[in-house]
Order: sequence, then C-alpha cells, then structure tokens
Amino acid sequence: MPELPEVETIARGLAKRVVGDVIESVWLGSKPEPLKSPAAEIEAALASKTILNVRRSGKHIVFDLADPVRKGMPAAQWIVHLGMTGRLLVCSAESEVAKHTHAILRLASGRELRFVDPRRFGRLAVIEKFAPPGAEPLSIPLTKFVALFRGRKTPIKSALLNQKLLSGVGNIYADEGLYRAKVRPRRRAASLTADELRLLHKGLKQVLQEAIRLGGSSISDYVDSEGQEGFFQLKHRVYGREGKPCQKCGTPIKRVVIAGRSSHYCPTCQK
Repeated sequence: MPELPEVETIARGLAKRVVGDVIESVWLGSKPEPLKSPAAEIEAALASKTILNVRRSGKHIVFDLADPVRKGMPAAQWIVHLGMTGRLLVCSAESEVAKHTHAILRLASGRELRFVDPRRFGRLAVIEKFAPPGAEPLSIPLTKFVALFRGRKTPIKSALLNQKLLSGVGNIYADEGLYRAKVRPRRRAASLTADELRLLHKGLKQVLQEAIRLGGSSISDYVDSEGQEGFFQLKHRVYGREGKPCQKCGTPIKRVVIAGRSSHYCPTCQK
C-alpha cells in the first residue's frame, strides 16, 4: 500500500499537470467498492469544477476544487485513497482505457484523469473539508510527538502504524525510522526514553523526506502519476532485508510479525 512518500510524490506530480484544468465530465464504473460517496454525489461535485490544487493529507490525495460559475469559490473536495493497487493517471483521451478503470474525468485540456485499481481497495469520496485523523509526521513538533506515545502499552511499531496518531506512516517507513532511532519494533511505546523518542522523531522525518526526494519505494505495484517507479527501495536499511547483513554492523536482519504485520530490525543495532 502506498505510504506517505509515495502519495506525496503522486500528488506533486498531479499538481504539476492538472491544476487549473476544468473537469468537463465524469464517468464512474459499475463496481461499488471504490465509491465511498454515492456515484451521483461524486459526479455532481466534480463536473464543471476547476482543479485549484492537488495535495496529500495523510495517505489521501485531496483535490481542492472551485466552481467557475461562483467566481472561484471553493467547492467540495475530491478525496482519493489509493488502497493497495490504485493509480491516478493523466492520459490522452485517445489512449486505450486500461482494465480495472473505475473513474474517468474528462478535462477541458482534452486529457483524461483516470483512476485504475485492480484489487478495488482504493476509495473515492467527496467531502466539504477533509481532515486526516492523526498528526502530520513531517511537521509534528517534538513535544506533541512524545505525548502521542506516553503511557501506551502497545509495541512502538503498532503505535507508529496507528493512523489516529500519525497519518501516513506505514510498514516500510516505520521500520526504517525505528532503525535510525536504534529501537526494536516490539518495544512498548511507553518504555521509550525521551532521548529515544527524540531520535525517532528525527529519524522518521529524515527517512520520509529522503524517500520523497527519491520518488518513494517501488516494492510491487507503485508508480507515480507518470508511470515511473521510485528509487527509495534501493536505500532500505532493514525493510525487506531479512537474513541480509546490517549495513552498519553486519548482523543478519531479523523479521518478526507484530499484529499481523512484518517488521524488520537489526538485533545488534536496535535495543
């Protein structure tokens, strides 16, 4: 599932290509799973609207829209969650429509914005004003970050994946952030010292920012809005490296399962 860096990369790419364009018409497929809002409501909210901005909020892509008839007044927001295999592609109207295409927005520029999702875990919705449930990992102050984990008895890895605490952090970047903080994923969140939480706050931000610069991690299905893969998977220090030597100490990386999710760590470097 695309995490914060992948969603940020896609949102930035889309913003460069479709901001200022007008949605002339909307086609939605017959499969009900991707639609979190009723089809008629989505069509009405999007048709004839100008795309003011495309941005990331947590793991969601937010399209800020305006009604040209009302002189650019803000309209409802279009919210896209990519799920596991969702893609947003800007295509020429003449290009072949891919299998598993669930939405096509015809733009005034003559192009089309298409939502493709083979596994149908992605979601499309319209809402007046979207707000993610948790804090933004790239901007949360240290004091608030520390307060999130105070007294929590769950493993720190599970706490990092809790979207009600931090919106956007997923399996890859939780593992990589914990490695930089020298903390094992099974440690209870409440057991982390102030210094360990400071290192985790810093390390998590660093790994997210570096991943954004490299276009995210292409592990399986992920590509950006232009169909290009990311490169951060080449920089992973623990995620997906079970049995391979730690790049710092040479100890084989271990894999454990925490709450049904794979976690990777170095048993020497992380305590």
